[in-house]
Amino acid sequence: MAEATMEEMIASLKGRDFLALDDYTPEELLYLIDLAIDLKKKQKAGEVYQPLKGKTLGMIFEKSSTRTRVSFEVGMYQLGGHALFLSKNDLQLGRGEPVWDTAQVMSRYLDGIMIRTFEHRRIIELARGATIPVINGLTDLEHPCQVMADYQTVLEHKGRLKGLKIAYIGDGNNMVHSLMMGAAKLGMHISVASPEGYMPNAEVHRASKENAARTGGSVYVCQDPKEAIADADVVYTDVWASMGFEEEQQEREKAFRNFQVNEDLVKYAKKDYLFLHCLPAHRGEEVSEGVIDGPNSIIFDQAENRLHAQKAIMAALM
Repeated sequence: MAEATMEEMIASLKGRDFLALDDYTPEELLYLIDLAIDLKKKQKAGEVYQPLKGKTLGMIFEKSSTRTRVSFEVGMYQLGGHALFLSKNDLQLGRGEPVWDTAQVMSRYLDGIMIRTFEHRRIIELARGATIPVINGLTDLEHPCQVMADYQTVLEHKGRLKGLKIAYIGDGNNMVHSLMMGAAKLGMHISVASPEGYMPNAEVHRASKENAARTGGSVYVCQDPKEAIADADVVYTDVWASMGFEEEQQEREKAFRNFQVNEDLVKYAKKDYLFLHCLPAHRGEEVSEGVIDGPNSIIFDQAENRLHAQKAIMAALM
């Protein structure tokens, strides 16, 4: 990308929110992925790059996390800024203060907000009230920062994204919603296999298909793992009971018993398939040890790239 074009892209992204991948064009998403790869190279080379020097990110955690907290906090430090951890017990939000009021006040103190929460409506309300960028660290509907890291990792290993097939086997949750939209935006083919009663959100499915029609990609949802995984370049799964659904564990184990990603299932994928999992993983449940710890697994490259992908998002928006 030419320098002038990069400057134009930075100008167009500055001050925006990062709530859902559907808010961004394919060109903007590819720019952010390229920026993440560049920032990763800088960090590996020991090059100091601090475009956010003197800036502060407020990190609201209404859901706990390992990777999200560490990657955002370290990322802000590496970019020259400061990250402030705020649990639900640290804020008046937990005691009934309107989201709008919290957003207005935090906008007077901070340069950006990252929130990891439950209802997607909550992050939309926060963004409407804030005058600074709001970044989605996870909601029950979307997990866009994770998917930016996922597709960065695939690009690094495969050398391209457009035209690749990704198969997702498991719960039709926030993870697959962002994967579907990201694949559609980037001209990829995604096939999803989920059991009846646990299919992806119908509106996200529709919107993803509309985007795929414009980029040459495709979105397919079924209930047969073998059908979904056939000739896949990338195989992805997630826990059967996401945070907040732990009480359904036994019920979900029965529903998902034929949806484990194991050595028998991955035989239907391409031999050089990549295995991804957003972690934490339950070995022996949604994925066998032989797959997640096998030669096709790149889960720790994927986890590392949360740092670099989020640095790119923060640097561009803040």
